[in-house]
Amino acid sequence: MVTVMIASQAGAVEPGRPLPQRSGHPLYHRSLPPGAIWQSPHASAAAPQSTFQPVAFSGPGSTTFAMPEFGVFGQSEPRLMAGLMVGAVYRFQVTNIPGAAGAELFPTVELIGRTYPPPGLETLYPIPINFSASDLAEALDGNLVTRVIYLEDPQTATPLAQEVTDSRPIDIPADQDALATADSYGRPIAIVRIGSVSPPRSPELAPQFFFGHPTWAPIFQPETP
Repeated sequence: MVTVMIASQAGAVEPGRPLPQRSGHPLYHRSLPPGAIWQSPHASAAAPQSTFQPVAFSGPGSTTFAMPEFGVFGQSEPRLMAGLMVGAVYRFQVTNIPGAAGAELFPTVELIGRTYPPPGLETLYPIPINFSASDLAEALDGNLVTRVIYLEDPQTATPLAQEVTDSRPIDIPADQDALATADSYGRPIAIVRIGSVSPPRSPELAPQFFFGHPTWAPIFQPETP
């Protein structure tokens, strides 16, 4: 089961699950830029960087998502699914945000692990990137919101059914290490950073903004009647 953790501002903790007290993650600290964690040999040994992992994006109401194509963002979709490379950092676009007409956000998702579903069922078990209205509002206010998505430990996982668009977030104080906290609950597999950065005006800065334009694979989902 995949769940998420939010590190944005002080907030409530999931009832009955006290936050572990840890100073930091052995492979990561806040000053590292997106993508730096994969430079560790311990992290890169977990999965080949050529591995494509299905990821599903969802958000509140009319929110839509788009992946970059040749330096620009493609068609927006409300339930976007794509195959992303483990070890890469992707910039994507969030539009049609409820209550924020015309506003756009450009978060990043960094895959530091993968799931292992039965062969042929990979798209049924994507990593869910679910945004809440409060996540988007915080970012639009100029704050950085960090989500760490992790696979729950099967010995301690909450025995509740969960859809791909569901999440059970845990809010932690902004000064607490989100990755270390997620690591204590299970196996971290993705880091999502939602801020207020916008695309650069200069074309020369585009490769840096898009983290080198890593390859991704579209996943077409059948329409439901």
